[in-house]
Amino acid sequence: MQGLVRKADAVEERPVDHARGAQVRVLVGPLEGAENFVLRKFTLEPGGVIPCHRHPVVEHEQYVLSGRIRLQLGDEVREVAAGSAVYIPAGVPHRYENPGPEPAEFLCVVPHMVSYETEWMEELTPAVPAGC
Repeated sequence: MQGLVRKADAVEERPVDHARGAQVRVLVGPLEGAENFVLRKFTLEPGGVIPCHRHPVVEHEQYVLSGRIRLQLGDEVREVAAGSAVYIPAGVPHRYENPGPEPAEFLCVVPHMVSYETEWMEELTPAVPAGC
């Protein structure tokens, strides 16, 4: 393979497991010939939440493309906006919420691993989620 170039909207969007108002597109991964990393694009609708979870052995590198995200890393909550880069070490609990009126989008790069484990630490209910 000599590489790949394609538009993000050409990739199927699917709901994020355990989340509300969140979708993901796998832009580049093993199916496209990438052996070491996976590049994903997440969209959080206004009020959307990806509940608190952690990955014991997988770190994340992220870049916010648009909108605002209330990001919880462990005990710390931060508002991140378009143009922000985020690093989440392996094992750190994290949670995403879109408090704004517009969709928020971010890119997420993770290593390609055979066993990508996610431990969900929060279950969403109709009430406001509690956080990490």
